[in-house]
Amino acid sequence: MLVAKNLVKNYATRTVVNDVSLTVNKGEIISIVGPSGAGKSTLLHLIGALDKPDNGSVLIAGTDILLLPSKKQARFRNEHLGFVFQFHHLLPEFSAIENVSIPLWIKGLGKKEAMKRAAEMLNEVGLGSRLENKPGELSGGEQQRVAIARALVNHPSVVMADEPTGNLDTANAHALHNLFLQLRDKLGQTFIMITHNDALAKMTDRTLTMQDGRIVDEKRN
Repeated sequence: MLVAKNLVKNYATRTVVNDVSLTVNKGEIISIVGPSGAGKSTLLHLIGALDKPDNGSVLIAGTDILLLPSKKQARFRNEHLGFVFQFHHLLPEFSAIENVSIPLWIKGLGKKEAMKRAAEMLNEVGLGSRLENKPGELSGGEQQRVAIARALVNHPSVVMADEPTGNLDTANAHALHNLFLQLRDKLGQTFIMITHNDALAKMTDRTLTMQDGRIVDEKRN
């Protein structure tokens, strides 16, 4: 599903990602762990085409996304990649169903069909009864579920999550861990997750450890 080769990213005199290669299979959940400053988030931004590497290539579903012109790259990112961050980035004036509909509206889907698909995805993440609630009316765990539904609504090739449980308490974090597994089993979804949560890392198929911009260890869980 994803093949990254020889990725390098420099900031001034510092190499943040240093010749990193990885392969992720369809339906696989991998976690990336390591100390702060190891290059984890930068790597995620590179393979998600949110940042441009100084060297290397990224193929997703057979497409070299770094070779696409900017408009086509943005369209590919919207249709094939889902993103979940530590902070939810939900629009406070929009309801849950409207927030989840945004990627579909960007894609050009009509409002009726977009809202239908958004409702289906919110039901998948256990929020079928909270469609009209705005973010301020939802708990932290519920807001993160809305963000996950938004990431999944276009049925992306890969979902990339950067510290998805970083702002959640233990109970909500555990529930979110189980949700990722359920979505993988039911939808065949592929996930790449950065985490400092050892429990979450152990629940994934593989764990990659980064240090000083390199992948220094890989283990199957």
